[in-house]
Amino acid sequence: MSLYHETADILSAAPPTAGGNLKTRIFGKKDLKSPQQQVYALALETCKWSSVLEEVIDNSELLRHERKLSPLLALLLVHDFLVSKKGIGLPSTHGLRLSIERHKARLNAEFTRARLRRKAGSVEALREQITAEFLGEAAGYPRWVRVNALKTTIEEQLATTFADFARVLSVGEVIAAPGKSLHVDDHIPSLLAISPSFEITKTEAYTSGAVILQDKASCFPAYLLDPCSEDGDVIDSCAAPGNKTTHLAAIVHSRTPENEQCSQTVYACEKDARRARTLEKMVKVAGAKEITRISFGQDFLRVDPNAELFANVGCLLLDPSCSGSGIVGRDEMPTIHLPEVPGTSTSKKPPANPGRKRKREDPDAVKEATQPTIVDDDGKETLVSSEAELKARLEALSSFQLTLLLHAFKFPAARKITYSTCSVHAEENEQVVLKALQSDLARKRGWRVLPRDRQVRGLREWPVRGSAGASDGDAEVAEACIRSYKDDGRGVMGFFVAAFVRDVPSKFEDGDGPYVRDGDGRIVRDVSGMPTLKPEYRAGASTGVNADNRVEQGGGAGDVEDDDVDSDSAGDASSGSGSSDAGEGEWNGFAD
Repeated sequence: MSLYHETADILSAAPPTAGGNLKTRIFGKKDLKSPQQQVYALALETCKWSSVLEEVIDNSELLRHERKLSPLLALLLVHDFLVSKKGIGLPSTHGLRLSIERHKARLNAEFTRARLRRKAGSVEALREQITAEFLGEAAGYPRWVRVNALKTTIEEQLATTFADFARVLSVGEVIAAPGKSLHVDDHIPSLLAISPSFEITKTEAYTSGAVILQDKASCFPAYLLDPCSEDGDVIDSCAAPGNKTTHLAAIVHSRTPENEQCSQTVYACEKDARRARTLEKMVKVAGAKEITRISFGQDFLRVDPNAELFANVGCLLLDPSCSGSGIVGRDEMPTIHLPEVPGTSTSKKPPANPGRKRKREDPDAVKEATQPTIVDDDGKETLVSSEAELKARLEALSSFQLTLLLHAFKFPAARKITYSTCSVHAEENEQVVLKALQSDLARKRGWRVLPRDRQVRGLREWPVRGSAGASDGDAEVAEACIRSYKDDGRGVMGFFVAAFVRDVPSKFEDGDGPYVRDGDGRIVRDVSGMPTLKPEYRAGASTGVNADNRVEQGGGAGDVEDDDVDSDSAGDASSGSGSSDAGEGEWNGFAD
């Protein structure tokens, strides 16, 4: 079956049969013969252009002359003929290609007329117009681009990739200004807001990993954690798809003196083996492999905090699965406009898969559109039928999130933890923070919330803070919590993050921690890369992972979301296959 037939089958599948968004449908389908990334690109771009292509096909009467073509096949083929730089990806003698190219004069003429009707002076101008229309809700947000310090600098990227962009003073100007514009962010270092219609994924900087698409709010956790060399190693507890992991690695790398080898390690845990493959690709492309250790299929809750391997872990980043209620425009199937089949009713039939486009006057559609949803890690949304059901799901999720946070509190050398979600619900945010602070474990080990006045400058100055009401009236906790809301004009998704800190335990007060260091203060590691413990810390140190860790994980695993799931930087890598431990040797994994 050709690329075009397989793509048409996916686009024509009824939602109850296919489920999820477009990316989920394609990367969750394991029997495709065509490359999944190629199918996804063709499907997405055809949906984007379908309103124009529908006119071209109807007005050229292509389907009247080519009876064997279905409307979907016609859309896909005409898209590649008119829009794709490579043209139709079939041999010149192939029947499907010939069915389009024998009408090339009429198709080109109708394409020009469609462009002129839209007052676009060129195909490139039409492309910008079509992209802006297709973005929908996302058109009100910039594209956030993190310059990857592992490979480049912001100065280098401003002089190359973004050399012809106009610099503007605010995010609002980026969204409103025509053409290409950018804003250097005021809060997060090496972060740019660029025009939403610019196709950054087609640039060399993106494909090489020099720049990474990452929402501004998603950059908060690693920046707030602020891992310094004296903090030791770092754990990303729920790492896939890898944006935050690579951000941590970039920060660690940027603080390593020039010509010195980085002494810190970023340990990346991801219990879903398939998503761990996405993480692996992201880490490799970003150039973070030398700093990062990945364990495929490793559940953070089964990691033994007292294991020798993690004895120097001073920082942990927790971004657990959540309800995904803060995500912007990422759970929809795109609308596709289909040409008419000759001989059918003159009244236009609705598209085979109208995405989520609904008529305002349809009360059932309005009710469905306003129902709360829970989105899982693969982007598949589940409508919640009632407030009671939503409450029950949030309770299950928050129980799981609290369990994860309390587990992080147990690491003996830990001194900094960030906890974040892409949720707007207080149950998953301030309430989890309060419960963690009130726990016996926090009191025993001295954990407290990091107050606003001790946070890194950019986030100390971020104006949107936690809710005092959701914090049970505790103004200090509310001020310490950082929030963002979609649709508030700041161009970011809904997000929450808080940091926890504690004083270093007395046994580490010599400043060197539990490890042997050389004359320059760097940790001495053995041939396998493991840090060498001082003799007084070797006794009783555990090795490996705790197989008896009995933690109630609640019911949250099925009703979850990760704000990075749909990241363009890594989402298309989710098609990795093979056994979950295939890369353990390469990555020096630490699975249980």
